[in-house]
Amino acid sequence: MLDLSLNYGLGAITLADISERQGISLSYLEQLFARLRKQGLVSSSRGPGGGYRLSRSAEDITVLDVISAVDEKVDSTQCEGRKNCHGDEKCLSHELWQSLSDQIRVYLDGITLAEVVSSYEHKNSGEHVIQFDVV
Repeated sequence: MLDLSLNYGLGAITLADISERQGISLSYLEQLFARLRKQGLVSSSRGPGGGYRLSRSAEDITVLDVISAVDEKVDSTQCEGRKNCHGDEKCLSHELWQSLSDQIRVYLDGITLAEVVSSYEHKNSGEHVIQFDVV
């Protein structure tokens, strides 16, 4: 998704190009992009000049949107939030880990792809890197 954001406005980007630039297996990208398309984060076109593009601007897509779309979990609890970490009961530290998970979600939901790309571009141009505030 960051590769698409960096190349936004250049037309559709093929998964083969992303695979080559990012060193990610093409078959893995195909699986991820099927999920991203299903969740409406990317659109695709076939044929010559075909490929993928963001379905909306990078300012409107958060890191959490992407993580959620590909079924990744942002959960620090041992029980995956089911509150059965100690047999059928919550463990003593469940609320601590649940709170951390909640904070991670809030943090990732507050960062857009555009901000990550901007930070990358500033870092690579020799300017200061944008710092993200922890909420």
